[in-house]
Amino acid sequence: MTIRNLKKSKNIAFANSREIDVRPSGLVAFLAGGKAIGPNGGFARLLTFLSYVAVALIAVLLTLLVINLIPEPRVLRAIVPHRFDASDPQFHTSMSGYSQGQLSNSNAVQTLVNGDEIFPSMLQAIDAARSTIDMETYIYWSGAVGYRFATALAAKARDGVEVRVLVDWVGSLPFDEDLIRIMTRAGVAFERYRPVYWYTLDRVNNRTHRKLLIVDGRVAFTGGVGIADNWLGNARNPNEWRDTHYRVEGSVVSAFQAAFAENWLETTGETLQGEKFYLPPQPAGALSAQLILSSQPNGSENMQLMMLAAIAAAKDHLRIGMAYFVPDDIALQQILDARRRGVSVDVIVPSSLTDVPLARNSSRYFWGDLLRAGVRIFEFQPTMYHPKLLIVDDVWASFGSANLDERSLRLNDEATLNVYGKDFARTQIDLFNQDLQRSRQVSLDEWEARPLTEKITDWFASRLRSQL
Repeated sequence: MTIRNLKKSKNIAFANSREIDVRPSGLVAFLAGGKAIGPNGGFARLLTFLSYVAVALIAVLLTLLVINLIPEPRVLRAIVPHRFDASDPQFHTSMSGYSQGQLSNSNAVQTLVNGDEIFPSMLQAIDAARSTIDMETYIYWSGAVGYRFATALAAKARDGVEVRVLVDWVGSLPFDEDLIRIMTRAGVAFERYRPVYWYTLDRVNNRTHRKLLIVDGRVAFTGGVGIADNWLGNARNPNEWRDTHYRVEGSVVSAFQAAFAENWLETTGETLQGEKFYLPPQPAGALSAQLILSSQPNGSENMQLMMLAAIAAAKDHLRIGMAYFVPDDIALQQILDARRRGVSVDVIVPSSLTDVPLARNSSRYFWGDLLRAGVRIFEFQPTMYHPKLLIVDDVWASFGSANLDERSLRLNDEATLNVYGKDFARTQIDLFNQDLQRSRQVSLDEWEARPLTEKITDWFASRLRSQL
């Protein structure tokens, strides 16, 4: 071809002595191995090419879905044997060792029941802050409670207090951006934990479920409560959720600070250090306590081992109060082993007023073996039941963000405080008994007489228990 003809053929190029139409339609045809796309057959080839792309994208999405739905292989494959009771000093030392939670003394823990007690105590601590406020939560939703906390945190930031707020990306989706602006414009460092991007889709299932508030490195809060209007009131009706939170002082507060610092470092790269975060030990009470953490991708077995070991140490009475009670096979066998040893077992769970019906369905599928073994199961009646409480005999109590389910024990970042001492355990038993008075016991006959549709629904839900 002459230079003159080449100029006239601006849309023609050469590859291996072949003429190629370099217009967009021609390139697509060349890549597909065909001729230039015309008005008829070429459009069909383009559709075929796009269908291949669609199939590839679907395959990628399905692969990511499978990666997220299949949990990591179990580290614990058998129950923890009963070797000593919870009152035995060996229980204390063993729990500290294999749960990686250092036991600290001279702590004080105040029990806060329902929103009427919980929110005022947390806001009072925020108002009294002089140096630092660090808050981490799964749920932070729009509404009156969210506004009150946003304005309180913003006010302290304007006063010169260092304020950091870390909320889970999934748990905080129903969040008004105006609340974020109230905080950030005042100087609050606000971050979302593990936001979802295309390159993080393989980790979308790993969330922080921790509920932590640490003020001046001196006082900490934990429990089941999120920052939302659902928890307002005193559990008098379905609009006022039943929950328990705890105000903690003493040397164990440093462990709370470290738990927050762990997730903050991952999110921002900032290292929190110095005495304004980690105060020298200051006696605040007579309680021994340890904070147990679970985290992904490493450390998730700590929480599960702690709970199984606690159940294994029960001698007389095991009390379980859980918002989401969906134990795996090993946890179920651990509870049944306690029954074989003659331990009384009482479990409080939500009724049909639960906020996650699928979790209730999945839980209910596994009740048969428990009920036949003599486990007493109660459904809390007035409203959604949201505590996470485990009491062993009359000497040990555990509470925080972790449920007795696979999501808490194998997927989420969680934080749970173990407290040793009869006086404190008695306060939790009294509270548990009050909830029993507002609950209805489920009998084996009732469970077996469930309508066929419910049995089928329960079975299907049980297949998803690793995600609930």
